[in-house]
Amino acid sequence: MDFDLTPDQAAFQQAVREFATEKLKPGAGKRDQSGEFPADLLAEVARFGLMGLFFPEVYGGGGKDFLSYTIVVEELARADASVAITLLGHTLCAAHIFAFGSDEQKRRFLPPLVTGEILGAWALTEPTGGSDAAAIRTEAVADQDGWRLSGTKYFITNGSHAGTIVVMAVSDPALGSKGISAFILSGTPTGLERGKNIDKLGFRASDTAALILRQVPVPPDQLLGEPNTGFAQAMQVLDSGRIGLAAMAVGIARACLEESIAYAGKRHAFGQPIAEFQAIQGMIADMGTEIDAARLLLRRAVRLKDKGERFKREAAMAKLFASETAVRAATKALQIHGGHGYTTAFPVERYYREAKLCEIGEGTSEIQRMVIARELLKETG
Repeated sequence: MDFDLTPDQAAFQQAVREFATEKLKPGAGKRDQSGEFPADLLAEVARFGLMGLFFPEVYGGGGKDFLSYTIVVEELARADASVAITLLGHTLCAAHIFAFGSDEQKRRFLPPLVTGEILGAWALTEPTGGSDAAAIRTEAVADQDGWRLSGTKYFITNGSHAGTIVVMAVSDPALGSKGISAFILSGTPTGLERGKNIDKLGFRASDTAALILRQVPVPPDQLLGEPNTGFAQAMQVLDSGRIGLAAMAVGIARACLEESIAYAGKRHAFGQPIAEFQAIQGMIADMGTEIDAARLLLRRAVRLKDKGERFKREAAMAKLFASETAVRAATKALQIHGGHGYTTAFPVERYYREAKLCEIGEGTSEIQRMVIARELLKETG
């Protein structure tokens, strides 16, 4: 399997890197401190064509492969992970509609999403249903006008800013996880209350909100796919989402490594740059090796997805290893920076806070290990 980028992909990567370095990186720390949502920057990301990169051109997308999308996520995360995670949440919404929507739904909802005119959100998680996605309690009750949704969603990326939201709700409680359906909410429907941005450890400039649904009306033509197929749909969307999160983790880890190399070359102790000390070199070597390994796992999963082959196990492996690599890289970066790393004067404290979420979002590390084990047992059983 060839993991090298084509000349076009390499040129595209360089263009995105320059954009992210120039536009996103300079104010990332201030936005993190203030919690300011980067609406103006997202408009620039959209103008660059990055909000719907791998969707077909007929819907206004870039028509590129999923590998190009992961390149974008990695480069954005290296500069400002809050912008990267905003793109991840947006993409989950658009990808769900693209994969399971009718032709009419795709014609109606995808163009404003893939061009970035409208921000998307994907609402699965609830206060009592995180890792156990089948335990959601939001209800979907059919009536003569379609459906009524009632319940609470939590930790929803882009929740208070999204113009289109894909919501999973229980449509037949007797069927358990097989009784969940997916719905499209658009605009400002009656009965939908959006919470404020949750005060978080990291990703503070990313919009993460609760959604309270009180008898929210949904027309029948905004049911995604067949009734009671929403859980299976969500699991497929999550497989791709895990690849995206792995790319974000690699980007954060890369930022840790780059900042550490720069600092170690400038910081002097005992009459020489600390980069000359074996202990520092060992940490840098470990960071670089693990980042390369994480990216290779990521590229393997991406190649399988782009070829239309099964990639559930590979996506879980990439997400697991990349997220834990980001945490280890952030820990080493802070250690290399010493006391300075514990202050807001250097960005590694922000990377340290952001890296941890990579082990939680899109399924915790424990869930990834469960998925991997099940897939391996199936193959050898």
